Order: sequence, then structure tokens, then C-alpha cells
Amino acid sequence: MFEAQAIAIEIEKIIPNRPMTHDLFRSFANSFHFHVDEIIISDLKEGVFFAKIVCTDGLKKTEIDARPSDAIAIGLRFDSPIFTYETILTEAGIVLTDQEEEEEKEKSETARPEPKTRAKKESLKKGSDDFKNYSVEKLNELLKEAIDKEDYERAAKIRDELSRRN
Repeated sequence: MFEAQAIAIEIEKIIPNRPMTHDLFRSFANSFHFHVDEIIISDLKEGVFFAKIVCTDGLKKTEIDARPSDAIAIGLRFDSPIFTYETILTEAGIVLTDQEEEEEKEKSETARPEPKTRAKKESLKKGSDDFKNYSVEKLNELLKEAIDKEDYERAAKIRDELSRRN
């Protein structure tokens, strides 16, 4: 969960109050003039993925073993490309047959939308993520609270609403 949140924070360009572990890694690497060249999802054994962080100091390349979630979070912070091998994609990928694709399409077409009153009730239960009715000042206050609580998904939604208004 932590790594997924770290990935989402970087993708959404949310700046937390204090550096996260992956940001610390970037600062450390930059201080010692290391750069992450690429991330390689290198193996899949018994359902467990493995990754390597390929970095350089300009003279020497080094591969560091890492969990894929950490490697991806770090790679995003360095704007590094992320690669894997076709054999891993083949082993891990799910291929739908034409029949399965048809069934998925039918499911999505026949799924009934929920009545609006029920959807409204559920959004009220969730703390109402409809931010259109809030003032800019209130949105900034909610944004600060969400970041303080490390609720980065909510923070991203608030940030998007503020961006729409600018």
C-alpha cells in the first residue's frame, strides 16, 4: 500500500509535507551524482516479480535488486524508462479469447446504472468528494488536511478541482 501511494503521489505531482523514502533515495543519489538509467522488471518466479534499478555515476553502471513497487516509485522520480521482458509479459499477462471479450462487453452493456438518489447517499457517506460547491479557500483548507492525513487520492481530487478553476 505504501509503495502504491508513493507511485500515485509522484504521478499526480503531489508534494508531501516531508520527503518520502523514495524522495530521500533521489536526494541521496543526486548528492552523490548517481542517476537511475532504467528500471527492469527482470523476473517472475512463483508469482513474485523481481526488479533491478540500473544506475550510473557516469563511469560505472550498477544494478540494484529491488521490489518492483519500490523500483517503479524510484524510476518515476528520475523520469527513467521502465522495461520488462516479453517472456514475463507472456507469463503474467491475461489473454482474453474472443468469447471472453464478448462476455465482458455484454456485462458492461447490461450493467444498470444505480439510481441517482442512491449514488447521492453513498457520496455523502464517503465524505462527499464533490468539491464543486466549495470556495477556493475551503478547498485549500481541505487540501492541506488531506495531505496532512496522507490521503493523497482525496488531495489529488481537490487539486484537480482547484486546477479546473484556474
